[in-house]
Amino acid sequence: MKKPQEHSMRACLHAGRQCLRALLAPALLIASCALTLACSESDDETAVEFSNWQSRNEAFFATLADSLAADPANWVRLKSFSKNTTPVEQASDFVYAKIIERGEGTESPYYNDSVRVSYEGRLLPSTTYAQGYVFNGTVYGAYSSKTNATVKFLLSSLISGWCTALQHMHRGDYWRIYIPYQLGYGASGSDNIPGYSLLIFDVTLVDFSHPGDPMPSWNARRMR
Repeated sequence: MKKPQEHSMRACLHAGRQCLRALLAPALLIASCALTLACSESDDETAVEFSNWQSRNEAFFATLADSLAADPANWVRLKSFSKNTTPVEQASDFVYAKIIERGEGTESPYYNDSVRVSYEGRLLPSTTYAQGYVFNGTVYGAYSSKTNATVKFLLSSLISGWCTALQHMHRGDYWRIYIPYQLGYGASGSDNIPGYSLLIFDVTLVDFSHPGDPMPSWNARRMR
Protein backbone atom coordinates (compact mmCIF):
# COMPACT_ATOMS: atom_id res chain seq x y z
CA MET A 1 0.00 0.00 0.00
CA LYS A 2 1.32 3.49 -0.97
CA LYS A 3 2.07 5.90 1.78
CA PRO A 4 -0.39 8.84 2.04
CA GLN A 5 2.41 11.36 1.39
CA GLU A 6 3.56 9.53 -1.76
CA HIS A 7 -0.01 9.22 -3.01
CA SER A 8 -0.60 12.94 -2.45
CA MET A 9 2.61 13.84 -4.39
CA ARG A 10 1.61 11.68 -7.35
CA ALA A 11 -1.84 13.24 -7.37
CA CYS A 12 -0.29 16.70 -7.41
CA LEU A 13 2.02 15.78 -10.31
CA HIS A 14 -0.90 14.36 -12.27
CA ALA A 15 -2.96 17.48 -11.65
CA GLY A 16 -0.01 19.61 -12.75
CA ARG A 17 0.31 17.73 -16.03
CA GLN A 18 -3.40 18.10 -16.69
CA CYS A 19 -3.20 21.82 -16.03
CA LEU A 20 -0.16 22.20 -18.33
CA ARG A 21 -1.98 20.37 -21.13
CA ALA A 22 -4.97 22.65 -20.68
CA LEU A 23 -2.74 25.72 -20.92
CA LEU A 24 -0.78 24.49 -23.95
CA ALA A 25 -3.74 23.27 -25.99
CA PRO A 26 -4.97 26.75 -27.08
CA ALA A 27 -1.42 27.83 -27.95
CA LEU A 28 -0.86 24.73 -30.10
CA LEU A 29 -4.21 25.28 -31.79
CA ILE A 30 -3.34 28.90 -32.55
CA ALA A 31 0.09 27.89 -33.94
CA SER A 32 -1.50 25.22 -36.11
CA CYS A 33 -4.06 27.67 -37.46
CA ALA A 34 -1.37 30.27 -38.13
CA LEU A 35 0.71 27.76 -40.05
CA THR A 36 -2.29 26.66 -42.09
CA LEU A 37 -3.18 30.28 -42.83
CA ALA A 38 0.41 31.10 -43.86
CA CYS A 39 0.52 28.12 -46.21
CA SER A 40 -2.85 29.10 -47.66
CA GLU A 41 -1.71 32.69 -48.20
CA SER A 42 1.52 31.46 -49.83
CA ASP A 43 -0.45 29.21 -52.19
CA ASP A 44 -2.78 32.09 -53.06
CA GLU A 45 0.16 34.40 -53.80
CA THR A 46 1.76 31.77 -56.02
CA ALA A 47 -1.50 31.28 -57.87
CA VAL A 48 -1.76 35.01 -58.57
CA GLU A 49 1.93 35.32 -59.51
CA PHE A 50 1.65 32.58 -62.11
CA SER A 51 -1.99 32.86 -63.13
CA ASN A 52 -2.70 31.76 -66.72
CA TRP A 53 0.95 30.73 -66.77
CA GLN A 54 0.75 28.23 -69.61
CA SER A 55 -1.08 30.58 -71.97
CA ARG A 56 1.21 33.51 -71.06
CA ASN A 57 4.32 31.46 -71.76
CA GLU A 58 3.00 30.00 -74.99
CA ALA A 59 1.91 33.43 -76.22
CA PHE A 60 5.35 34.91 -75.55
CA PHE A 61 7.13 32.02 -77.26
CA ALA A 62 4.99 32.59 -80.36
CA THR A 63 6.32 36.15 -80.64
CA LEU A 64 9.92 34.99 -80.99
CA ALA A 65 9.37 34.09 -84.64
CA ASP A 66 8.80 37.81 -85.26
CA SER A 67 12.06 38.67 -83.49
CA LEU A 68 13.91 36.26 -85.76
CA ALA A 69 12.25 37.66 -88.87
CA ALA A 70 13.06 41.24 -87.87
CA ASP A 71 16.74 40.61 -87.13
CA PRO A 72 17.93 37.34 -88.71
CA ALA A 73 21.60 38.35 -88.40
CA ASN A 74 21.42 38.26 -84.61
CA TRP A 75 18.77 35.63 -83.94
CA VAL A 76 18.80 31.87 -84.53
CA ARG A 77 16.17 29.14 -84.41
CA LEU A 78 17.53 25.70 -83.60
CA LYS A 79 15.78 22.38 -83.70
CA SER A 80 16.30 20.31 -80.58
CA PHE A 81 18.79 17.51 -81.05
CA SER A 82 16.22 15.23 -79.39
CA LYS A 83 13.68 16.03 -82.14
CA ASN A 84 15.87 15.54 -85.21
CA THR A 85 14.07 12.36 -86.21
CA THR A 86 10.57 13.74 -85.63
CA PRO A 87 8.71 13.50 -88.97
CA VAL A 88 6.24 16.29 -88.18
CA GLU A 89 7.72 19.45 -86.76
CA GLN A 90 6.10 21.35 -83.90
CA ALA A 91 6.91 24.92 -82.88
CA SER A 92 7.98 23.56 -79.50
CA ASP A 93 10.69 21.42 -81.17
CA PHE A 94 12.81 24.55 -81.45
CA VAL A 95 14.71 26.97 -79.25
CA TYR A 96 15.38 30.58 -80.13
CA ALA A 97 18.48 32.53 -79.24
CA LYS A 98 19.57 36.13 -79.53
CA ILE A 99 23.31 36.50 -80.17
CA ILE A 100 24.52 39.29 -77.88
CA GLU A 101 28.29 38.84 -78.20
CA ARG A 102 30.29 36.74 -80.65
CA GLY A 103 33.40 35.00 -79.39
CA GLU A 104 36.58 34.20 -81.25
CA GLY A 105 36.12 30.45 -81.18
CA THR A 106 35.31 28.46 -84.32
CA GLU A 107 34.38 25.06 -82.87
CA SER A 108 31.33 23.94 -80.89
CA PRO A 109 31.02 21.29 -78.19
CA TYR A 110 29.53 17.87 -78.83
CA TYR A 111 26.85 16.10 -76.83
CA ASN A 112 29.35 14.08 -74.76
CA ASP A 113 31.67 17.02 -74.03
CA SER A 114 32.03 18.99 -70.82
CA VAL A 115 31.37 22.72 -70.91
CA ARG A 116 32.34 25.64 -68.70
CA VAL A 117 29.74 28.40 -68.73
CA SER A 118 28.61 31.48 -66.89
CA TYR A 119 24.84 31.85 -66.91
CA GLU A 120 21.67 33.19 -65.40
CA GLY A 121 18.32 31.42 -65.75
CA ARG A 122 15.04 33.24 -65.23
CA LEU A 123 11.34 33.09 -65.98
CA LEU A 124 9.08 35.49 -67.82
CA PRO A 125 8.31 38.76 -65.99
CA SER A 126 5.52 38.40 -63.43
CA THR A 127 3.73 40.50 -60.83
CA THR A 128 6.57 40.49 -58.29
CA TYR A 129 9.52 40.02 -60.63
CA ALA A 130 9.58 42.73 -63.28
CA GLN A 131 12.65 41.22 -64.98
CA GLY A 132 11.58 37.64 -64.40
CA TYR A 133 12.27 35.41 -61.40
CA VAL A 134 15.93 34.29 -61.38
CA PHE A 135 15.94 30.62 -60.44
CA ASN A 136 19.62 29.78 -60.88
CA GLY A 137 22.93 31.04 -62.16
CA THR A 138 26.52 32.10 -61.55
CA VAL A 139 25.90 35.84 -61.77
CA TYR A 140 26.23 38.22 -58.84
CA GLY A 141 25.06 41.68 -59.77
CA ALA A 142 25.00 42.77 -63.41
CA TYR A 143 25.74 40.13 -66.04
CA SER A 144 29.30 40.38 -67.34
CA SER A 145 31.04 37.67 -69.35
CA LYS A 146 34.37 38.90 -67.91
CA THR A 147 33.52 38.86 -64.21
CA ASN A 148 30.76 36.24 -63.80
CA ALA A 149 31.55 33.09 -61.87
CA THR A 150 31.58 29.91 -63.93
CA VAL A 151 30.47 26.33 -63.54
CA LYS A 152 31.33 23.11 -65.33
CA PHE A 153 28.64 20.76 -66.68
CA LEU A 154 28.53 17.55 -68.63
CA LEU A 155 26.59 18.73 -71.66
CA SER A 156 24.52 15.55 -71.87
CA SER A 157 23.22 16.13 -68.33
CA LEU A 158 21.43 19.38 -69.23
CA ILE A 159 17.83 19.86 -70.31
CA SER A 160 17.47 19.31 -74.05
CA GLY A 161 16.79 22.96 -74.92
CA TRP A 162 19.96 24.21 -73.25
CA CYS A 163 21.99 21.30 -74.56
CA THR A 164 20.80 22.08 -78.10
CA ALA A 165 21.85 25.73 -77.98
CA LEU A 166 25.26 25.06 -76.48
CA GLN A 167 26.08 22.62 -79.29
CA HIS A 168 25.85 25.59 -81.69
CA MET A 169 27.84 28.08 -79.63
CA HIS A 170 31.56 28.88 -79.88
CA ARG A 171 34.01 29.80 -77.16
CA GLY A 172 33.32 33.34 -76.02
CA ASP A 173 29.77 33.51 -77.41
CA TYR A 174 27.16 35.18 -75.21
CA TRP A 175 23.59 34.21 -76.13
CA ARG A 176 20.16 34.78 -74.63
CA ILE A 177 18.36 31.48 -75.10
CA TYR A 178 14.58 30.98 -75.03
CA ILE A 179 13.50 27.44 -74.27
CA PRO A 180 9.85 26.30 -74.49
CA TYR A 181 8.64 24.31 -71.53
CA GLN A 182 8.48 21.16 -73.66
CA LEU A 183 12.29 21.27 -73.94
CA GLY A 184 12.75 22.44 -70.35
CA TYR A 185 10.94 21.17 -67.25
CA GLY A 186 7.64 20.33 -68.91
CA ALA A 187 4.17 20.65 -67.44
CA SER A 188 5.23 19.54 -63.96
CA GLY A 189 8.09 22.00 -63.40
CA SER A 190 11.01 21.45 -61.03
CA ASP A 191 11.64 22.75 -57.50
CA ASN A 192 11.10 26.53 -57.73
CA ILE A 193 10.20 26.47 -61.43
CA PRO A 194 6.44 26.23 -62.12
CA GLY A 195 5.14 23.89 -64.79
CA TYR A 196 4.72 25.33 -68.32
CA SER A 197 7.61 27.76 -67.78
CA LEU A 198 9.48 29.11 -70.77
CA LEU A 199 13.09 29.40 -69.64
CA ILE A 200 15.33 32.33 -70.49
CA PHE A 201 19.06 31.71 -70.15
CA ASP A 202 21.78 34.30 -70.53
CA VAL A 203 24.77 32.09 -71.28
CA THR A 204 28.43 32.60 -72.10
CA LEU A 205 30.33 29.55 -73.32
CA VAL A 206 33.71 29.98 -71.66
CA ASP A 207 35.31 26.71 -72.70
CA PHE A 208 34.66 23.03 -73.41
CA SER A 209 36.62 19.80 -73.51
CA HIS A 210 36.20 16.38 -75.08
CA PRO A 211 35.89 13.23 -72.94
CA GLY A 212 39.21 12.41 -71.33
CA ASP A 213 40.76 15.82 -72.06
CA PRO A 214 41.49 18.26 -69.21
CA MET A 215 39.84 21.66 -69.16
CA PRO A 216 41.87 24.68 -67.98
CA SER A 217 40.48 26.48 -64.95
CA TRP A 218 38.68 29.75 -65.59
CA ASN A 219 41.39 31.71 -63.75
CA ALA A 220 44.08 30.16 -65.91
CA ARG A 221 42.22 31.09 -69.07
CA ARG A 222 41.61 34.63 -67.85
CA MET A 223 45.32 35.14 -67.09
CA ARG A 224 46.38 34.28 -70.67
